[in-house]
Amino acid sequence: MVSITIDGEMLEVEAGSTVLQAAERLGIEIPTFCYLKRLPALASCRMCLVEIEGQRRLQPSCATVVADGMVVRTNTPLIEETRSSMLDMLLANHPLDCPICDKGGECELQDMVMAYGPRESGFRDAKRVFHSRDIRLSPVIIMNVNRCIQCQRCVRMCEEVVGAVALGTVEKGMDTAVTGFEGSLASCDQCGNCVEVCPVGALMSFPYRYKARPWDLAETDTVCPHCGTGCQLTVGARKGEFMRVRSKWEHGVNRETLCVRGRFGLDFIESPDRIKRPMVRRDGALIPVSWEEAGDYLRRRLSAVKGKAPGGLISPRLPNEVLYQFQKLMRTVFRTNNIDCSSRWSTPVDTLGSLVAGFYTRAPLEEVIGNDCALVIGGNVTEENPVTEYLLRDAARRRQTQLLMLSARPSRLDADARAVVRVPPGGEAASLAAVVAGLVAAAGQAFPADVLAEIGATTAGAAAGAVDSDESDRLAAALLEGRSVTVLVSADLLRSPLARATLQQLYNLLQVLRLLGKGLAVQFLFDRANQLGAWDMGALPVALPGLRPVADDAARATLERAWGAEIPSGPGADFDAMLELCHRGQMGALYIAGSDPLMSYPDRGFVQRALGAADLLIVQDAFLTDTSGLADVVLPAASYGEESGTFTNNEGRTQKVSKFREPAFEAGANLEIFNFVAALCNQTLQPSIEREIFDEIARLVPAYEGLTQDGLGVDGAFTKAAPALPVAEFFAPPPAPIATGRLKLVTGNCLFHNGYLSEHSEILNTVADDPYVEMSTQDAAQLGLSDRDQVVVRSAQGELTATLKVNKRFPSGLVFVPENYRALRLNSLMRRGEYPCPVEVHAARTAFEIAPLTGSSASPTAPRV
Repeated sequence: MVSITIDGEMLEVEAGSTVLQAAERLGIEIPTFCYLKRLPALASCRMCLVEIEGQRRLQPSCATVVADGMVVRTNTPLIEETRSSMLDMLLANHPLDCPICDKGGECELQDMVMAYGPRESGFRDAKRVFHSRDIRLSPVIIMNVNRCIQCQRCVRMCEEVVGAVALGTVEKGMDTAVTGFEGSLASCDQCGNCVEVCPVGALMSFPYRYKARPWDLAETDTVCPHCGTGCQLTVGARKGEFMRVRSKWEHGVNRETLCVRGRFGLDFIESPDRIKRPMVRRDGALIPVSWEEAGDYLRRRLSAVKGKAPGGLISPRLPNEVLYQFQKLMRTVFRTNNIDCSSRWSTPVDTLGSLVAGFYTRAPLEEVIGNDCALVIGGNVTEENPVTEYLLRDAARRRQTQLLMLSARPSRLDADARAVVRVPPGGEAASLAAVVAGLVAAAGQAFPADVLAEIGATTAGAAAGAVDSDESDRLAAALLEGRSVTVLVSADLLRSPLARATLQQLYNLLQVLRLLGKGLAVQFLFDRANQLGAWDMGALPVALPGLRPVADDAARATLERAWGAEIPSGPGADFDAMLELCHRGQMGALYIAGSDPLMSYPDRGFVQRALGAADLLIVQDAFLTDTSGLADVVLPAASYGEESGTFTNNEGRTQKVSKFREPAFEAGANLEIFNFVAALCNQTLQPSIEREIFDEIARLVPAYEGLTQDGLGVDGAFTKAAPALPVAEFFAPPPAPIATGRLKLVTGNCLFHNGYLSEHSEILNTVADDPYVEMSTQDAAQLGLSDRDQVVVRSAQGELTATLKVNKRFPSGLVFVPENYRALRLNSLMRRGEYPCPVEVHAARTAFEIAPLTGSSASPTAPRV
């Protein structure tokens, strides 16, 4: 520790701290422009100058490291004069257009001039003008470079934090100008973080421009509904109309950053695709009716299907309270454990439960990734969890965390990684087994003899199955060197039929690292806002709330006493099994809340036939979807921002999701609709109010014990480790090697969209590329294809046409098509239980050729209203 005196107050701080950080601890305000906590000091604005005894010149407090015995003064006549002069110089060239500037009312330059500025300027020269008009850098970013005060926050944020390098500077001195390459932001993530950190109105949000003033807005703190990172944000609305989103700077996992989806993608709530009234099917068409008519119709249909197995599917985008109440409705009113919360994969709950209970770290991500090593398995963090990528880059560059990547697809983080293991899709299990074998070979003496024998028997030959043994060895060496290891697991791994085997090999790796005495932290990288919450709430066929097995008599008895109803004791069917029941004519009522399986589940033709064969299909959603077009009853539900609740993010942090507008048209809150359906069955759900439901969750779900909504505060509160499920097989042998030789299709989210919900965002649709097919330079050259060509991707199930994007970092044999474009009908190409999907790619036929392509890109199924 180092002792320092600032303005007469003594303080001890850690060695390496700056004077500015020490002053902040004492509550002493030192003005800054160019300084940001998460950026390296630049010391260019000279606003933070201070006097230090023994030094002749004023020193920038943001870049001056404290020394023992240092005496600092932050407010002397010389400092005041210097600050005033600096502001006078800035105002000399700054346009005085505050009445029309979007930053008016929340401009840092305005605040600084008010507090420290001169009362009269000494400059009389004409103001410097770069451009007479504002420059539209992208669909969402517009720039007035004349207002720029050259702090370079935007440039450094783009390069150091986001990693996009879309902004730069030209010229020097007072002629320095920030610009995109050739006047555009072609390589930009469109995240708007440059707008957020700009202290003046130089960079502005085009969608928000001239729409409102800060004092016009009713602002609500809430949580992003897109991916599972769980970014906090503030929504500004005027008279109930959505206006803008900004971040909170000092709070949440994200602090001052957001991705493009979080900042610009919330306008989906204004989509014209909203379901306006309840609808029922009559004479083959969906007809709008009143809630009373819908209730009468649904009561009759529910009575008619009694005796047949019911089932329920709910979206992991919905709040914990809604998820909890849905599984309670299914278990106590419909008397079934046929419940699932994902229409994209079948969750191997037994293996997954062992991982969640035994290793999952419910702690701040920033703290978790500060370990010596961070191993990222599967997926593409850049596109699926962008703000998590920002934190990982920061850990690698500023905290010397060694990044290790093991995945099929490349990501932007590869450039900062110590080791990158590229595997074929589905090959993660074999590569993890090879890493385990490498660890054992390098540190065999650290294991007990019986464990060593068991490991040796199950990992024999594993290294031979690894795709890149050199990189696998480097990865194992880095894990061996590190004292503490963080493992981040993409939910993308759960798509594969080999998901169970991959999770078993991951379990093996974690066990070995624990035996080696490594400090361990494990978190999933979910691409849905409340996937962990959905599991915690028991929206699963074989697990009750708290991930306790349905067969656990004690757990079931506890819930039965609290709910006043019996719970079926046998495990239920997951969504795939429910579709089979539908297909065989054995499914009575299938209740789907907030999900669109006809769009997202593999083998669209089969799903369409199966859903059509259900005796009664109930769809509860905010938007018209392909699945709602097949429904017998459609119930309009509240969208994001129209009901309150909580999300549990990837960290295990439970945060408030706040209501900032009333439900549109005749939509009802999801909880109210569940009460409505229960009443049709002559039953009630108690409690039925969101706050009381959360209190019940806190009583009955061990991980949430002791939490209260009032106690969540600004930053939320962390849940606890879940109780253990039966242990997965330890040291399970790796699966057989993946066959290669054909192109393999994989999918996931692209940067500008998340699932299909974001396609309702008009703003995101302006920045998102058209539907595309991504493949390697080598494969494209071999097929005679070039970037931007129109290509056909064909499987045994169907075909689609899209624009080719050639990626020189892509591995050979891999084809990626994002899952975010309805027009592609991507699931038409895929077969159930087969992932990745074997495909062929060739150039599309032109309009001059004999016959147009037909297939899976047909027009969407839509309700007849």
